Amino acid sequence: MFRKILIANRGEIACRVIRTARRLGVATVAVYSDADAGARHVALADEAVRIGPAPVRESYLRAETIIEAARATGAEAVHPGYGFLSENAEFAEALAAAGLSFIGPPASAIRAMGLKGAAKALMQEARVPVVPGYHGDNQDADFLLGEAERIGWPVLIKAVAGGGGKGMRRVDKAADFKAALAGAQREGANAFGNDRVLLEKYLIKPRHIEIQVFADSQGNAVHLFERDCSVQRRHQKVLEEAPAPGMPADMRRAMGEAAVNAAKAIGYVGAGTVEFIADVSDGLKPDRFYFMEMNTRLQVEHPVTEMITGQDLVEWQLRVAAGAPLPLRQADLRIDGHAVEARIYAEDPNRNFLPSVGKLHRLRPPVEGPHVRVDTGVREGDSVTPFYDPMIAKLIVWDVDRGAALRRMGQALAEYQIAGVTTNTAFLIALAGHPAFAAGDLDTGFIERFHADLIPPREGADATALALAALAVVLQRRREVPVAASDPWSPWAQVNGWRLNDQGYDELLFRDGERDITLRLDYLADGAIQMHGPQGSSLRAEGALCADGSLEAVLDERRLKLGIARLGADIVLLRPGSVQKLTLVDPRAAGDLDEAGGGALTAPMPGKVVQVLVAEGAMVEKGQALMVLEAMKMEHTIAAPGRGKVAKLHFNAGDQVGEGATLIALEMES
Repeated sequence: MFRKILIANRGEIACRVIRTARRLGVATVAVYSDADAGARHVALADEAVRIGPAPVRESYLRAETIIEAARATGAEAVHPGYGFLSENAEFAEALAAAGLSFIGPPASAIRAMGLKGAAKALMQEARVPVVPGYHGDNQDADFLLGEAERIGWPVLIKAVAGGGGKGMRRVDKAADFKAALAGAQREGANAFGNDRVLLEKYLIKPRHIEIQVFADSQGNAVHLFERDCSVQRRHQKVLEEAPAPGMPADMRRAMGEAAVNAAKAIGYVGAGTVEFIADVSDGLKPDRFYFMEMNTRLQVEHPVTEMITGQDLVEWQLRVAAGAPLPLRQADLRIDGHAVEARIYAEDPNRNFLPSVGKLHRLRPPVEGPHVRVDTGVREGDSVTPFYDPMIAKLIVWDVDRGAALRRMGQALAEYQIAGVTTNTAFLIALAGHPAFAAGDLDTGFIERFHADLIPPREGADATALALAALAVVLQRRREVPVAASDPWSPWAQVNGWRLNDQGYDELLFRDGERDITLRLDYLADGAIQMHGPQGSSLRAEGALCADGSLEAVLDERRLKLGIARLGADIVLLRPGSVQKLTLVDPRAAGDLDEAGGGALTAPMPGKVVQVLVAEGAMVEKGQALMVLEAMKMEHTIAAPGRGKVAKLHFNAGDQVGEGATLIALEMES
């Protein structure tokens, strides 16, 4: 076993590797960019080395700097995690040249699977079924359009060096092909430094099922069963589970054998995942699955495999990289129960999953135990920045069967409290509890199919939320106003709306989205308040702010305890399964909260302008794409809100923009 390893990654996967290394008595070295100087993985590691500024090309992708850090600290091996340099053959070779072990497969195996077109040709030779498509070198747009016509619509354009949904576009008709091709090529070049693409037949009702494989340097190879990753948005996984719902034994056996054959065909060593697409238009059938790609690294969703097999895959990685044989044979591996993983992201499902950045003012995960596991790289007080993936945590649950696991997932998600950024937790609760999901009616179009159920319009604050927010304001005021020790009964020391010869009352103005709500608060003699809200609602409220930042409240006869965060004028209520934000408005400064008028289009988050699609003076129609913004490794299209004229372009392609920056000024037609 190695004495010391360097982890060439960040966030939750770096923390995950550190946990196993510490259990095995292996010292760890973290690397960090300027943006990660105070990060959790840096604090957990035994040592840490700065490798550059925040942008990944100046830090986590600088192979030579990472290798120098490993040599300087005496590390014997490098664990790449996933993403960044994890599937970079040149990095693996450079490590070997420096006398360091790579905790991953041989460079030859990475190359064999690195370009998807070549990988599919290799799999065809190994008699692993592949999806019909074009995997050749000709990248001429007209030629590719002809190939798409031959394959038949819809087709999928995929960056050959891609992953995680980047550089991927579905195209349903010829008229849309070239624009989609250009977008996929551009995104592939930006994310992977390679703009080549391949084409595949797009299956109308597919399931994404992958097999975890492991091989050692003695020629042994096994699979650790399957994971179902069908529920995706933007071709990125949202929920993963193991085993796959409804998987027949003969199909599990066939897929496992195909995955092991794929690994052996390229002389694989270490942890890898063979991803298949299954045509489930007629149910799961052992002759209806096709090779998509092989990820030559540990996967984000590996914890669900660990939960159903009882194995630590990072420990397997370390032992195999050190030259040991696989810990178990295929016959020794068993499936026990069911596990589900939810990726908790800082993103807004109601805005097409737009990433959210900001400080995690409150971050309280559910309690971990035999049934609940949280893999995370952030702590309360950390920030989600525009430089890296906005995943906050992976929540993994296990139970004896799928139904019990889904119920446990819903409960654990409801217990999560996050304030400071918008998250997808309510969306995940709706997803895990959806009747079709519970019934196993899965395919990669699940979210689009049930979009209205999963992402309903935001509801306004109800009377309960308004009463809780008002109570929080009153309690905070009582805490902050010092009572004069010499005269505690002075009206100047009170925050109860004191009035001579009258019951104290007050008014609060809250902004709930675009709606302004005025509440009247009557201060009662026993210290409670009576809240009078819209449409005649009225609630008696009393309670206390707790030391842990929660609010204990009694509304009429109902007792509640919830998380609460005060972020400037915003009051964030964290009730089980829901997040409600209300803004306390000072009427004297209400104008400061008004949005910019006119036709100004602003940046929804920090990013880089990669394409400007219109010129000043051009007439545009509602929904027309005007500008493409890249943020957090994904592209976002800025579209016209209505018909009008482009009055001014404030930025050009290549410019960096901050959140809220005015991108385009439009003169809107009335």
